[in-house]
Amino acid sequence: MPATAARLRRAALTATLCAAVALGATACGPFSGGAADAAKPAGPFGELTGPQIADKAIGATKTADSLTLDIALKTTDGPIKAYLATDVRGRCAGTMTLGATGTAELIKPDAKAVYMRFDEAFLKEQAKGESAEVQAAVLKELKGRWVKTDAKDPDAKESLALCDLKSLLSEFEQGTGRAAKGEETTVGGKKALPLTQTSGSEKTTLYVATEGKPYLLKIVTAGGKEPGTISFSDYDKPVEAKAPPAKDVVDEKQLG
Repeated sequence: MPATAARLRRAALTATLCAAVALGATACGPFSGGAADAAKPAGPFGELTGPQIADKAIGATKTADSLTLDIALKTTDGPIKAYLATDVRGRCAGTMTLGATGTAELIKPDAKAVYMRFDEAFLKEQAKGESAEVQAAVLKELKGRWVKTDAKDPDAKESLALCDLKSLLSEFEQGTGRAAKGEETTVGGKKALPLTQTSGSEKTTLYVATEGKPYLLKIVTAGGKEPGTISFSDYDKPVEAKAPPAKDVVDEKQLG
């Protein structure tokens, strides 16, 4: 059943990551290609313009040792949610949900392996269309167990892009020439300055912490084809990503 396991992994991760990257690109794109704010009102960042603040926030976020991502998107294929903690050393752990049901857990403790565990709803959905025998075999072999895959496997490397903190942040390094400052607000109990750009029916707002390091706290895209939110939290907190007990693991290479 290697093909089935690979398909499960790709279904859980690739769809989530592609949508998240799409949101990242949408969030970055509208801020490029224009002139900087002409007005420079005083505020949390003094005389800095919107584009300067956005650049400052991206730079600060890139220096973070680790952070947690809370992703919620609406796509043409249904809602997608992900909650992942990741660090610069490649450790990653969290959960992903595709559609109304079906959740996959993920643990990447090092650069060698990635472990995924799928709930029953997810396994049944992905095995839909297969024979009754195959569906029963999938549930019997994978329910409650972690599937171990080589982290260097092409499918795994492509799917785990969201666990690469630097690569993720590079999505937000494009030009920020038209970021317009808003009124200071709060995000998750922290003071934040919104930087907003509207393009047609789509509005993207980037929230920057105004106390402590100017980290990105949230990016919200309203309207457009795939509205959604990416929240950033738990900066520099250790990522708990320990390999599951061997008795609960099945190696993808050993699946029949």
